[in-house]
Amino acid sequence: MKRNEHHFLKPETVENTARIFKALADPSRIKILYLLSQETCSVNHIAEMLGMTQSAVSHQLSLLRNLKLVKYNRDGNTYYYTYNDDHVITILNQVIEHVACE
Repeated sequence: MKRNEHHFLKPETVENTARIFKALADPSRIKILYLLSQETCSVNHIAEMLGMTQSAVSHQLSLLRNLKLVKYNRDGNTYYYTYNDDHVITILNQVIEHVACE
């Protein structure tokens, strides 16, 4: 790349990146993603482990699912969630490590 040449991001890339960072800015979603980075969980298990209502967990999972940050498998009437992207979990763990070092 020449000195005066710049590479710019597509507007949709910028918007989608901002949406993901916005999602990661919520403490409940951070807790959910961190838990899912350790184990696959049902909505009830997430609610129990994090002290949240099932309704609140379902709401947060819906947002995370729409951003393709989590995925699920269904077993009967139970949905089991896990994270969907190693990149996002790596970023989350790096930020947690950064904060822990302060």
